[in-house]
Amino acid sequence: MHYGKKEIYELLTQKGIRYRAIEHEAVYTMAETDALGLPEEGNIAKNLFLRDKKKNFFVIVVAGEERMDLKLLGEQIGAKGLSFAQEKYMEELLGLTPGAVSPLGALNDSAHRVRVYVDERFRGGVIAVHPNENTASVWLDADDLVRLLQESGTEVQYIHYEI
Repeated sequence: MHYGKKEIYELLTQKGIRYRAIEHEAVYTMAETDALGLPEEGNIAKNLFLRDKKKNFFVIVVAGEERMDLKLLGEQIGAKGLSFAQEKYMEELLGLTPGAVSPLGALNDSAHRVRVYVDERFRGGVIAVHPNENTASVWLDADDLVRLLQESGTEVQYIHYEI
């Protein structure tokens, strides 16, 4: 099954996960997201699709305003030579297009090749991510998101990331 926006909403409802979705114009950057004036801006996640030298793949979920240091992040997650993964892998593994990267894309990774790391600061709070399309944002409990991904077989863990 491919999880697009509609399927994500259906899955969240089926699992009894409370969420709030807001439809909006397509956004490709955090600056464009900020310009939308969405509520609870502090809970909006920045999601990066990365790979290491060994072709291990990762979705990194951090606070929207967080600056990224890929070398430091690589040290924290035990991955050497982190870089942005090519678009072809994003489509192949996550079923996503640029601008729509989301930890929920891991639901489309039936081989479980992608590991997800969520910034510890979201634990116990609300997080906003794309529902696998960049024309909406969905707010849900971060712990529910982690549990949902783990139940699907995705390796997910919280990390303490800071520069």
